[in-house]
Amino acid sequence: MKNTALSTTHEALGAKMVPFAGYNMPVSYEGVNAEHETVRTSVGVFDVSHMGEFLITGPNALALIQKVTSNDASKLVDGQAQYSCLPNTENGIVDDLIVYRLEAEKWLLVVNASNIEKDWDWIRSHNTMDADMRNLSEDYSLLAIQGPMAVEAMQSLTSEDLSAIKFYTFKVSNFAGIENVIISATGYTGSGGFEIYCKNSEVKQIWDKVMEAGTDWGIKPIGLAARDTLRLEMGYCLYGNDINDTTSPLEAGLGWITKFSKDFINAENLQKEKEHGPERRLIAFQLDERGIPRQGYDIVDGQGKKIGEVTSGTMSPSLGKGIGMGYVPTIMKDVGTQIHIQIRKNAVPATIIKLPFYKG
Repeated sequence: MKNTALSTTHEALGAKMVPFAGYNMPVSYEGVNAEHETVRTSVGVFDVSHMGEFLITGPNALALIQKVTSNDASKLVDGQAQYSCLPNTENGIVDDLIVYRLEAEKWLLVVNASNIEKDWDWIRSHNTMDADMRNLSEDYSLLAIQGPMAVEAMQSLTSEDLSAIKFYTFKVSNFAGIENVIISATGYTGSGGFEIYCKNSEVKQIWDKVMEAGTDWGIKPIGLAARDTLRLEMGYCLYGNDINDTTSPLEAGLGWITKFSKDFINAENLQKEKEHGPERRLIAFQLDERGIPRQGYDIVDGQGKKIGEVTSGTMSPSLGKGIGMGYVPTIMKDVGTQIHIQIRKNAVPATIIKLPFYKG
C-alpha cells in the first residue's frame, strides 16, 4: 500500500483511512454529509495525490496526444486544459483524463490513480512518433481546494489573480511560498475552486498554509467519500463505475469530447456507432420514493424486467433524495421516462432527469 506525502497528516487529523487504487487514502474525517456541505457552502481541501501525471514533450508530443485521445488537443493554447478520453480498439475507454498544454511542445496528462500503469503502457505502445514521455506520478502531489469561498480564502497565498483563472484554464505561478506550481480550475465538484500540482517535498508546506489561510472561511479537510457524492450530484463520470473498457464514449454521453475532425485510435468504428446511434445510453435518475440506489442494482421496467444496471448511486446530501446513473436501452433514455430500481425486494419507482442533479 502506497502512502501520499500527506498520509501521516491525515491520520493525525483523525481521518478514516482506506485502501484506494493502491494508496492509503482518507475516505472521511467527520462524515460524508458534513464534508459535502462544507464544499457546497464554503471551502474544503482534498488530497488527491494518488492521481497520475505524465509529461509528454518534444516536437511530436501533440501528434501522440492527438492519436491516443478522443478530443482535439490542437485547439488548445498555452494555459488551457481539456477533458478527454483514451479510446481502446473495442469501442471502450482505456481511461478518461485531462490534457494540459504547458507549451507547444510540453504537455501534461492527468490520469486516474487506478489506471496509471495501464494508461502508461497503452500510450507508450502507440508512441510510434518517439515523443518524449516521463511518468511523474510518484514525484508529484495534487490538492483540490473546492467550494464557493475557495478563491477568496486562498488569494493571500499567491500573486496570481485566482478569480481570473477560468474553468479549464491554469497558471504556472507561485502559491504558499512555492514557485512554479500549477494552479488549475478543472474541478470535479461543481462548486468552483482550483487544484494545486506541486512536488511531494512541497505539499506539506502548501497544505499547512492552505489550512491556515482558510481558517476564517471554515476550511476543512475533505475525504474521498464526499468527493464521490459531490461529483455524482453533477453527473460527472467516474472511471470503473460509469465508464470502463466496455463502455463507448457515445453511450456514456461523451460525444462532446469525441471529435471526428481528426484521426485517433478507433475513430472509424466510433464514427459508425455515431451514425447508427448507440444501442444503450447512460442516463441519470432520481428516486420517486425513499431508498438508496447503489452500484450494481438492477434497473427494471414496470413489469419487473431487467433493462439495465446502476453504475453510480447515493443518497444526495444536497437534495435529500436517492440519485444515480446507469445504462438503459436508447429507446428508454428520454427525460421524464419512468423506470424502477430494484432495491432488495422492492422495485422503487424513479424518473429519468436531466443533469446535473445539483443546480447550485
